Amino acid sequence: MTAPGFLPLRQLVLVDLLGLMLAVRPGERAVIALDGPDGVGKTRLAAELVALAPHVAGRELHAVSVDGFHHPREERYARGRTGLTCYQDSYDYDALRRAVLWPFRAGEDIVPAVFDVHRDEAVSADPVALSSDAVLLVEGVFLRRPELRGEWDATCLVTAPESVTVPRGNARFPGSRVSGDGLPGHPANARYVEAQRLYRLQARTWAPEWIVDNTDLQRPELVWPDPDEPQWFDQ
Repeated sequence: MTAPGFLPLRQLVLVDLLGLMLAVRPGERAVIALDGPDGVGKTRLAAELVALAPHVAGRELHAVSVDGFHHPREERYARGRTGLTCYQDSYDYDALRRAVLWPFRAGEDIVPAVFDVHRDEAVSADPVALSSDAVLLVEGVFLRRPELRGEWDATCLVTAPESVTVPRGNARFPGSRVSGDGLPGHPANARYVEAQRLYRLQARTWAPEWIVDNTDLQRPELVWPDPDEPQWFDQ
């Protein structure tokens, strides 16, 4: 139990992280990638940071998910359903640039999503107006891939072991679960686990500015990347 007058540890860590993010490019718009595997807790973390921002500093924080920029199912699965195709064919980064990144940099409104992956159809989201010094948090998988270099002003990697992220991620879809699918080695998880392993190989040379170990949701840890012992290599 938290003692009266003291914030829970998770909130203290998030306040520290938020302070670092809001210090990026002061006085102008900034884009930060919130990267990490499925099931690590990125979406919840982004929502918590957005909710905390008005209480921490006088700067707007807005979050967008890369999940609103999937390719259609036919295109995603055209070359099969493997780890390689999951990594290479899942997302439309040109659409993300056109709808979000380029207009944001230009001081214009952004369109937060163009595709609904669950309904497998295009959507027409309302434009969102943001302040001239807003921080845009883009959350999702594979965000430190080589073709996205130059898009972010900073990156935050959210980590946890596969033994945690796989069952946590599968728990979001209880109706689709099968016996044993909480194990990283289960065939139902193969393409996602392999996609992350391929991605980590390509992202090895891109150090994030910050790492959040989100293994224990109540007690996350803010980690400073160490170039001499790069913690992000095997996360």
